[in-house]
Parts: sequence; structure tokens; C-alpha cells
Amino acid sequence: MHTDLEIARNTPLMDIEAIAARAGIDEAYLERYGRNKAKVSLKLLDEHTGKDGKLVLVTAITPTPAGEGKTTTTVGLADALSRLDKPTMAALREPSLGPVFGLKGGAAGGGYAQVAPMDEINLHFTGDFHAIGAANNLLAAMIDNHIYQGNALNLDPRRITWRRCVDMNDRQLRSIVDGLGGRTNGCPREDGYDITVASEIMAILCLSQSLADLKARLGRIIVGYTYDDQPVTAGDLKAAGAMTALLKEALKPNLVQTLEHTPVLVHGGPFANIAHGCNSVLATRMAMRLADYTVTEAGFGADLGAEKFLDIKCRMAGLRPDAVVIVATVRALKMHGGVKKDALARENVDAMLAGAENLRRHVRNIKDVFGLPCVVAVNRFPDDTDAEIDALTHAMDAEGVKVLPSEVWAKGGEGGLALAREVVRLCGEENHFAFAYDAADSIQKKLNDLTARVYGGRRAVLTPEARKQAKRLTELGYGGLPVCVAKTQYSFSDKPTLLGAPTDFEITVRALRVSAGAGFVVALTGDIMTMPGLPKVPAAENIDVDDEGNITGLF
Repeated sequence: MHTDLEIARNTPLMDIEAIAARAGIDEAYLERYGRNKAKVSLKLLDEHTGKDGKLVLVTAITPTPAGEGKTTTTVGLADALSRLDKPTMAALREPSLGPVFGLKGGAAGGGYAQVAPMDEINLHFTGDFHAIGAANNLLAAMIDNHIYQGNALNLDPRRITWRRCVDMNDRQLRSIVDGLGGRTNGCPREDGYDITVASEIMAILCLSQSLADLKARLGRIIVGYTYDDQPVTAGDLKAAGAMTALLKEALKPNLVQTLEHTPVLVHGGPFANIAHGCNSVLATRMAMRLADYTVTEAGFGADLGAEKFLDIKCRMAGLRPDAVVIVATVRALKMHGGVKKDALARENVDAMLAGAENLRRHVRNIKDVFGLPCVVAVNRFPDDTDAEIDALTHAMDAEGVKVLPSEVWAKGGEGGLALAREVVRLCGEENHFAFAYDAADSIQKKLNDLTARVYGGRRAVLTPEARKQAKRLTELGYGGLPVCVAKTQYSFSDKPTLLGAPTDFEITVRALRVSAGAGFVVALTGDIMTMPGLPKVPAAENIDVDDEGNITGLF
């Protein structure tokens, strides 16, 4: 059996000019990065007129170690729609080096449903993440330099909220002390690093709708507070212009292709358990402007990525999805039903149906909370039995939702034709899209609404410190922003071991912080961290390069 990388390497790619032509992108808008990659000028959105196409969101059940295959399904669905002669583009997130070298792996799809060149996309790509990290750390340097040079803004070094970042899982950098070694080395203080995908600048880049909007958002970033408790912004430090200069090229979406030569825009990638988990607004809008169908994805399960896509991205950008695909696997549902990972290959209809309660809640959220039509895509494995698939189909019939096989990993677009036909049908249906909460409500009520309506719990409980933060953020004028809940991806609750569809639980919010540039309030729950660590055996141990420069072990 060929690996994903071998499949990608053995599939001839078209020159990026040909892919652009398929998408209706004139060469005048292309900025080439070699033969198979290009950035697309933002002028296209201003100069390319026409009606926007349909928007299809791909999300998934609560993830498990058994795997779901969300990105693979997204890519395969786009190829299947293209096979049906529907002008289609995909809009995907860029992978982070942290998961690539850590546990989760790359994010370019798999099998015969990949975006390519997958090795370049999973590594440095066009340098967007490096630009985001540089802009983040420029701001950090300017903060400490301001304090060193006299601190005219009266910034309290103990209340600096801006952290440095690096695109790697490095637990050693979570909490550090810097500025040591004498006066000329700066002011000693406690500091720390986040992974680049957790940086507010990543969220800002993905939510910005123009270069001017980007610069304005950067200027609103709160970096800390003065001795008399007033916020200090990047604008106050006069950093926004230089940060924008670093990000000017990164703001342009990246054009690549699937293995079947469907055009794809890969751009941005905030983590969904930390930030809002969606690709850029600009890439999504550009794809919708060019294609009749745009297939996009959101990170992790529907309670995280899809909720934030709908409540944050769609609210800010005025987007309205036409249909939603919820990806599931029989293996993952059995794990939600209590089966251990080493026993997933054995047929177990009862456990699968017990675990299907997780899927049922995601379906009801999409249909009843957000008012959108949906279909369940079952990413099939060889050991899935007909009895298990039939039982799942019958269970979802009661919800008025079809269950369709997805065999795109093995067959490419051909394996997603039934799914594609159902998506086309759903896109023709009337929907009643709504948000899960009213942004004008208090922070507490918004968190309560999310907990009760989307997660299935009772309420959100704010610690005393979080209550004080909510009060202060409201006084500063940030109480009416959407909320972005940072919580475990492995459960509807804030406890990663609570699988399936738990009820009667509380979500504990231990801290609140405002991402004023991005335009939302972040609620930190459980022990969620903004700097992951590497596993005992990181994927990096299996990655190598031969004497001819061919990479191995990258997936």
C-alpha cells in the first residue's frame, strides 16, 4: 500500500497557470511560487464581478484517536462535485508544523483525496506562518523595548498579556523568565510562548477582509495594561504599520490543486480548540466569487470548528452556508460507545449505536440550533460491516438526515459521487440559518447559551477571577463581542475523558481575555493550553530525506 506522500509524488500535477485558468483566474492576478503554487492578488475580489456560488461546510463528530478524515472528505467532495461538472473550489486551512512533527500529522487530506504538493504545503509552503510569527514577535520586541526606553505609556510589566510565539510544539517555552543578565538586556519579567496558530495575529489574518482592515485590526490588539488598569494597544506602540508590512504578502490566498486538479485555496489556520479554527475569509470569499460550489472545512468537531465558523466567521463576514457535511467513522463511533482502540476492528453494532449519540447531537445542533440542512458522510474502513452501516443509517433516518458512504481516500472523487449529489440537492433547499447566541447578550449568557444549546450541558461557571475579568471587559466595551471558547476537542464538555454525548455537566471558565483585533472574547476552560507539547514518540522521528532530496515519513 502506497503512503500518502508516495501517492502525491506519483501523481503528475498541472502547472499552476492551468489550475488558475480552470478557476477563472487571469494570469495577471497570479504571483507564482514555483510551478505548482501561487498567491492570488486581492485585486481579484474588487475586479471580478458576479454572483457568489454555494458555500458547503464540512465538519465532523467529536474526534477520537480512531480518526475521522475531515480534510480527506473535504478534498474528495470537491473532486466529486467537479466530476459532476459543477465548477468547484475548495478553501482549506494551512497545516501547522506543530502537529506535522508531533502527533496529529499533516493536514493536506490523504490517499487519493489530497491537495498537492502535500510535502510543501505541510512544511514551509509560501511562508505565511513565518510572516505571522515574525509580526507577533516584532510586537513582543516593541513592547519590551518601550519599557526599556522609559515606558512613556506607563505599561505595567506584570500585566503584559502579549506572548511570543513559535510554530512548533515546545512545552519548554510555555512559561519563561526573560530579560536576565543586566540592565542592557531589558527588564526581567515572566513571559511565555504560544504556538503560532494560537497567536491573535493568525485569527486577525483569517478574519480580515482587506489590507486596510488588517492594519486596523492589528492596531486594536491589546498587549497589556497600565499601572492604573487601562489597556495598551499595538496602535499605542505605533507597531501596526510595521506588522502590516510583514503580513502584506501573507494576506493573499494561496492557490494549489487536488490530485484530480480541482483548484484549492489554502490560507490561514488557527486551531479550533484555541481560536476559531477556519481558513481565511478572503480565501472563502474568493472561492465563492469564482466557483459555483465552495467546499470549506472547520477544525475538530462541530461543537468547536463549526460553531466558531458559524457564530464568529459567518457573523463577521456576512457569510451564509448552504449545506453542512458531518464526517463520521464507524470506528470513532464505537470508541464513543466505550470500545477500546485495539478492539475497533470487531463488529459491535450496540457500541456503535451508543456512540452514535455523539453524532446525533452534532446533527441536531446543525439542524435545530443553526437551522442548516446536513448530511452524514461515513468515511468507510475495510473492517466496517454492512450491519453497522445499516444500523447507523436507520438511526439517522429518525433525524431526517441521510447517511452516505465516503470512499474518497481509496477512490478519489469517484468515491464521493453519492455524497456530492446529496450536497447539490441540499444546497437547493431553503434553510433558516441562525446563530447560537445573541452577541449583544452578556458574556455569561453567551457562554450559558453555548453550554446548554450546543454542548448539551447545564451552564457555564466562571471562576471568581473570570467573573472579575468579565466585568472589566464589559466596562471596557468588549462585552458585546462574540465568544470563542477554548476547550478540549475530545468531548462536548471540558473533560477530555467524557466521551459520547454527556449531559448535566458544567463548563468551568477559568479565565477570559479579549482578542480585540480579532474581535472576540476568548474563554479558557479546563486545562487547555496555547502551547502543546510533543508526544513520547513524535512524528519527527520518522521523517527523513534521502540523498536525492526525497522526503520520507511525512503524512
